[in-house]
Amino acid sequence: MPEQNTDNPLLVERLPIPFDAVKAEHVQPAVAILLEEMRKRMDALGRPELPRTYEAVLLGLDHMSEPLDYAMSIVRHLEAVVTTPELRAAYNAVQEPVSAFYSSIALDANLWAAVKAVNASEEARLLKGVDSRYLQKTVSGFRRAGADLDAPGKKRLQELDVALTKATTKFSENVLDATNAFELLITDERKLAGLPDVARSAARESARSKGQEGWRLTLQAPSYIAAMTYLDDRDIRRHLWEASNSRGSTGKYDNRALVGEILYLRRCKAELLGYSDFSDLVLEERMAQNGRRAQEFVADLRQKTLPFFDRENRSLREFAKGLGYEELHPWDVSYVAEKQRLLLYDFDEEALRPYFELERVVAGMFEIFSRVLGIRVIEEPGVPGWDPAVKYYRVEDTPTGKFLGGFYTDWFPRENKRGGAWMDAFVTGNPDVCRPHFGSICGNLTPPVEGKPSLLTHREVETVFHEFGHLLHHTVSRVPVRTLAGTNVPWDFVELPSQIMENWCMERKALDLFARHYQTGEAIPGQLFEKMRRARTFRAANAQMRQLGFAMVDLQLHREYDPSRDGDVLTYSRTILQQFNPVQLPPDYGLIASFTHLFSSPVAYGAGYYSYKWAEVLDADAFTRFQREGIFNTETGADYRRHILEPGDSEDPTQLYRKFMGREPDASALLERLGLTQAA
Repeated sequence: MPEQNTDNPLLVERLPIPFDAVKAEHVQPAVAILLEEMRKRMDALGRPELPRTYEAVLLGLDHMSEPLDYAMSIVRHLEAVVTTPELRAAYNAVQEPVSAFYSSIALDANLWAAVKAVNASEEARLLKGVDSRYLQKTVSGFRRAGADLDAPGKKRLQELDVALTKATTKFSENVLDATNAFELLITDERKLAGLPDVARSAARESARSKGQEGWRLTLQAPSYIAAMTYLDDRDIRRHLWEASNSRGSTGKYDNRALVGEILYLRRCKAELLGYSDFSDLVLEERMAQNGRRAQEFVADLRQKTLPFFDRENRSLREFAKGLGYEELHPWDVSYVAEKQRLLLYDFDEEALRPYFELERVVAGMFEIFSRVLGIRVIEEPGVPGWDPAVKYYRVEDTPTGKFLGGFYTDWFPRENKRGGAWMDAFVTGNPDVCRPHFGSICGNLTPPVEGKPSLLTHREVETVFHEFGHLLHHTVSRVPVRTLAGTNVPWDFVELPSQIMENWCMERKALDLFARHYQTGEAIPGQLFEKMRRARTFRAANAQMRQLGFAMVDLQLHREYDPSRDGDVLTYSRTILQQFNPVQLPPDYGLIASFTHLFSSPVAYGAGYYSYKWAEVLDADAFTRFQREGIFNTETGADYRRHILEPGDSEDPTQLYRKFMGREPDASALLERLGLTQAA
């Protein structure tokens, strides 16, 4: 890069990343310079005089866009966690040229000719292992990205990619803005009856942060979930539910037209590339292989779950009548179910919260997987982040002391931060050649309030473990080809390393390392732990059907939906989701208009939401080996690290799973874990 531009933090890779130095005004100048450099690199790779060798062309391609990848990962991340009007404007301004550049890589005729020349060479026939797989996937990827299209086709494809980038970015912005636009200020404390003390304190703190007196309820997860689960006032629950499920479907943040546009653009792209629909395009190189097989998987699980689903809901309706609810509505289900669980198991999940102090949970998690995986996680104070609550850690290999990577944590909700929980990769390195990985894990967990530390629900604890699983998949990766490293695996495999981590949150020996009362230091009492274990499968069929409903509506939207035949997309989606819902949904149910998993990026989980359940089958089965051999067994952990975490996409995931388990996956493990078998 030109020397005079090195004062722009996006132009020079520095590790740890100087997030505090990145400003909105850096974005457009940096991206302009980087795009010019990337085009030069791409032109150089395609020159006929360049040796048509694997090292020159393929490995050159693997590293070609690294500077742009680095800069855009930082900008994209900051826009998600500390957005400002200036940063949003800068991000939107670079979206189109950056999207066009990435689309142009596979469409460059000279570069494609160079890749094909390597593929046809004698050298290619001699390649083995990761090198052979990388060449094969690159050739396939170029073809799937339109390399064989004619000139008008390539132009059309680039237009579609740019349009998708714009539409999905706007969709995500609308959801964030709609979420932040809502608040409900309660001034009469009697209306908060039933709300736990932690949630009540958080609501008061939220009101004070806005200069208000009273209790402020929002659509941020900690506030919303607590209110829907515990608040006695049915009218307030209804108001919150309707506000949450109409985000993105009304007013100035209406996403309905964008949903239709995104689906149309994806369908056009698939057809242009010769696929019957978008699901077949995105799933071709995933474990499911095509949309039909994914949809059959979801339908099969639904049929196996349906009898238990019906039984649970009959029981809930009967119980609700005893509370005076002659008819259950969507805003009643979580509340009544919590009352039923309390009666059946004498278990109030809030009783666990004092034992799950965030800092202790995180430290205990590090201790568990230091034992299991042979790593060490060390906090490094003083490393700048993007918010005062952000912390930085380094990960080392215990036997060798090798620096594997660094990562940041950002656990609490803010109005300038998007909802949900996720892991980001900033640098995909290779520790074997002294290039560490860098990433982050983010969430929207219960924050500290009124002098108390952050005290989590058990589900929030599982979320922390889940995201750390993704982070480890990235950080302990040992693949010499960047494109195949870390979490760059088929999306129906990528959730295995995250979801399997949640299993340790239900194991007594693991919990004893971190689940301690924040005031007394006492472990979870045996009686409370047993209640938690017994209640684990309470309404498990409903939880499973909810996920299957999301997976089915996703697949049907991308495989079958035709607006000229099926009409309004919200109505179409509601009709599908109704089949997976325990109560009648209202006609204006608009969840699909805020479903960021499906519509917040050009691909995202589009046609791939089934991946959660697909990977859950794998994680439930894989954890049986830890249960059999010991949840802290270092040999089992070493095998897991060697065969699942380290290889990335250097081998077929089906083969990697066989290496770890010694057999094919057994789907019955998931149903047994959830208690969805006749024996249960």
